[in-house]
Amino acid sequence: QVQFVESGGGLVQPGGSLRLSCVASGFFLDYYAVGWFRQAPGKQREGVSCVGTSIGDTYYSGSVKGRFTISRDTAKGTVTLEMNSLNPGDTAVYYCGANLQRTACGNVMRGHEYSYWGQGTQVTVSS
Repeated sequence: QVQFVESGGGLVQPGGSLRLSCVASGFFLDYYAVGWFRQAPGKQREGVSCVGTSIGDTYYSGSVKGRFTISRDTAKGTVTLEMNSLNPGDTAVYYCGANLQRTACGNVMRGHEYSYWGQGTQVTVSS
């Protein structure tokens, strides 16, 4: 059966960094666009970043562009989200999912296109 696992979250001070990992079993992430979403208390789910199947195909939301970097390890079939210069607004539960309808990220992240969400990993940015 397909199972996604997000990891790497934790408590970090403002300005700090974290690296999140998305690992799938029973599924090949290399064949699909993979997205990271986050949801903070009282807020709607927000698409953060996407990596497509073509080299250089990435997407970042305006609030994280320049601070976050998404990448693939094609040999391992994993996706990583490196988060730098974190601020309290980044506090949320972060989820990864595979886009079953697209291999390219496009200019917008549509949540209904992504499937196989894991349990999420909590990121808390606080002093």
